[in-house]
Amino acid sequence: MSHLEVLKTYKMYIGGQFPRTESGRFYKIFDKEGDLLANACLGSRKDVREAVKSARGAFGGWSKRSAYNRGQILYRIAEMMESRRSEFEKELGNIGFTKKKAEAEINASIDRLVYYAGWTDKYQQVFGSVNPVASAHFNFSLLEPTGVVGLIAPEESPLLGLSSIVAAAIAGGNTCVVLASEQFPLPSIVFAEVLNTSDVPGGVVNIITGKREELVEHLAGHMDVNALSYTDKLPTEMVTKIDELATENIKRIHKNQIEDWYDEDAESPYFLTQFQETKTTWHPVGF
Repeated sequence: MSHLEVLKTYKMYIGGQFPRTESGRFYKIFDKEGDLLANACLGSRKDVREAVKSARGAFGGWSKRSAYNRGQILYRIAEMMESRRSEFEKELGNIGFTKKKAEAEINASIDRLVYYAGWTDKYQQVFGSVNPVASAHFNFSLLEPTGVVGLIAPEESPLLGLSSIVAAAIAGGNTCVVLASEQFPLPSIVFAEVLNTSDVPGGVVNIITGKREELVEHLAGHMDVNALSYTDKLPTEMVTKIDELATENIKRIHKNQIEDWYDEDAESPYFLTQFQETKTTWHPVGF
């Protein structure tokens, strides 16, 4: 008997839900042989606004959680990735990864999550300080999360790069809106399904699929996004536009050019602290 194949339309991840784009648009995703594999939502400006709204709503609760609890949740994400390894292997295989390379990508992603889970309750001690002052006071410098962070996921590393930038952002109490790889968005949605079952509160991580040239401008120009980070070498016109829009609300821009996501330089506590603000407080002593 003949069978009509029903191609899956991969949804986005916003506010702990999996909505379709409000525009009703989608674009085609092809496998390594050039055959139609699935449909992915073509995100819009309104989708970006909804994602930022969800991230802002989740920020208060997430930033106030203990560092230890955030570490537990990041470790839980790693656990869930391990249990759904076969799904990631399938998605990565469909887009051209060999079995060996897919396994390496998954292993490195799990290790990266555990790495940042370990830093959640340590970066304050390492990067905070007690400052010497010439008065009868204690002077402390502490780190506080920046807020809502916009992340442009790397194009050629759809899982390891994605999990690396998300882990670094949320480990320190930030929430984020992520633009997934445009060419290879499918692993990002499986990653979202993992997040949804890993005790991550809705809105902490929001993932949008679509065209970079359309969505980057909306994310960079949103007045409630406090920082923006990207790791790819973007077109000059796009970088110029990002810089122009970011100046309107003094948005932090982090350009971390990473060539090899497996390299030791691709993981660092400094990727966590770049989404932190140093706050200083004074306390009288000796009275």
